[in-house]
Amino acid sequence: MTHINVLDPGASPLDYYGFELRRFREAAGLTQRQLGEIVYCTGSLVGQIETARKLPTQEFSERVDAALGTDGLLSRLLGLVLRSQLPAWFQQVAELEARATEICTFHTHLVHGLLQTEAYARAVLGAMDRSRLDDRTTVRLARQRILGKETPPVLRAIVSEAALRQEIGGPEVMRGQLARLLSCENEPLVNIQVLQFAAGTHAGLQGPFDVFRFASDPAIVYTEGYGVGHPTANPETVKDCSLRYDHLQAAALSIKDSAELIRRTMEERYGEQHP
Repeated sequence: MTHINVLDPGASPLDYYGFELRRFREAAGLTQRQLGEIVYCTGSLVGQIETARKLPTQEFSERVDAALGTDGLLSRLLGLVLRSQLPAWFQQVAELEARATEICTFHTHLVHGLLQTEAYARAVLGAMDRSRLDDRTTVRLARQRILGKETPPVLRAIVSEAALRQEIGGPEVMRGQLARLLSCENEPLVNIQVLQFAAGTHAGLQGPFDVFRFASDPAIVYTEGYGVGHPTANPETVKDCSLRYDHLQAAALSIKDSAELIRRTMEERYGEQHP
């Protein structure tokens, strides 16, 4: 007789997802293998997700919802599941991203996580730790789901020129990442500006930071260090960082000129023309 792990649906969002997946599958009279055949995966994968040993994906959730008639339950749960897999210190930030109406970011040496490609995110996350790299990459990319919401936030991203030239993951990865930035050129809710080396002394020399603004709550500033995040709603800090961001926007290239610099960097450093 096959041993069946008994999940506590209250233990975590991932356990709850697995519990509901099993409940719906058994109600439909399907084995794990049969469900796997319907949704184009192995029965083993279904079992791993049911026992909270493997993270589900968007595609898996949508296919199972359709196959089992769950009225989109698993797809709705997925965001909560993936957010719960973020490092504990970062989970609050992901919640801020999900609630914000406007996100203003300034980064000096990396492309912000909301704009990273899969290959770039994988290279960044695997720099010092390659354990569970597939799952950790999936979780990071899941944060980008907020950009596809019915009412997405406005994302303003100021990127240092260093982030365009620092070769993360190799030329192919960088080509893809710069192409991703260029794909936002005509998206009115995603504004990318590049702060050139030529800007010299600027208002962001103390380091990267994010400003989150909300429909009815006070704005929050977020900074981070190694393995720790610092969100604050202190009015003086918010005022200071908002002013700094205004100065950084003024010092950075326009959206159009930033796209041209990104395009030129692709051609000069990574040998590819981008229309």
